[in-house]
Amino acid sequence: MNTFSTRAFGTEAPEADLKSMNIQRREVTSKDVEIDILYCGVCHSDLHTARNEWGSTSYPSVPGHEIVGRITKIGSGVTKFKVGDLVGVGCMVDSCRECDSCKEGLEQYCENGMTGTYDSIDKHLGTHTMGGYSERVVVDEDFVLRVPANLDLAATAPLLCAGITTYSPLRHWNVGAGQRVGIVGIGGLGHMGVKLAKAMGAYVVVITTSASKKEDAMRLGADEIILSTDDEQMKKNAGTLHFILDCVSAQHDINAYLRLLKRDGQLTLVGAPEHPLPVAAFSLIPTRKSFSGSMIGGIAETQEMLDFCGQHNITSDIELIRMEDINTAYERLLKSDVKYRFVIDMASLKD
Repeated sequence: MNTFSTRAFGTEAPEADLKSMNIQRREVTSKDVEIDILYCGVCHSDLHTARNEWGSTSYPSVPGHEIVGRITKIGSGVTKFKVGDLVGVGCMVDSCRECDSCKEGLEQYCENGMTGTYDSIDKHLGTHTMGGYSERVVVDEDFVLRVPANLDLAATAPLLCAGITTYSPLRHWNVGAGQRVGIVGIGGLGHMGVKLAKAMGAYVVVITTSASKKEDAMRLGADEIILSTDDEQMKKNAGTLHFILDCVSAQHDINAYLRLLKRDGQLTLVGAPEHPLPVAAFSLIPTRKSFSGSMIGGIAETQEMLDFCGQHNITSDIELIRMEDINTAYERLLKSDVKYRFVIDMASLKD
């Protein structure tokens, strides 16, 4: 297969900084589009992968799965897009397309393993996939998404991960008008959960450990705040919520939040704590509560999310950075020192 060289930013080892490098991309095949990357969001998964914190990284590693760009070339068989289209690429670039999950439009749960945008087996080149911290990327048109023209492009990039990660469970459990919905944690995921749940018509309750976040939570669209460190507030609100979206990746007492649910209430975890969270049987049994997890959505649902965000003018709150600032951004990310997502201006890589 013919390839071309393109500039990227990646790392050669877990302890090494990210730096400029050249990587190989495939030339477009009949169903591929080539995308000039304009913006790429920075996800905590990027940091985990670059530093091999999940123990499976292949090097050199080029992270980035919140990609927004413009199509510069298309294959002869492409029917969904044309040169010049503004598009996005999220967390996956392929799947088996044959299993039950894929046939149901749930490629994220591909039973044979979906192909991640980075650090997955590259079916075309036989190496591993390289992500969006690069000038260009080549992706099968079936895994490319159309970006609403009215949205700010830089602030749209995090929708491709943070947006769909929060939208998918809210949509799956039919969050809407007449429901009291709790969002645990106001960070990269939680701030999107607040915006989306509010746009779906829910009464949004932010649950936080920090009283200082009240003003920002209200700005994002929250109707009410519960301070989880205040026992009286937690007791007062027991049994009041229909649904809770838990966006916290640090260790926390899940049972305290389960007590806030009404009968038949649902708590869904999208944060990824390092260690198991103990769940007491009697946090669930007496009132038929449910505890579940969720990840990103399939391609069709991700497009639905983008269209929904276009209709409601929803984007992520971002801090725009240059490519050479990525190592500093990673250190700040570890300290939660960002409101609420970093996005790289990829013009800085091309300069």
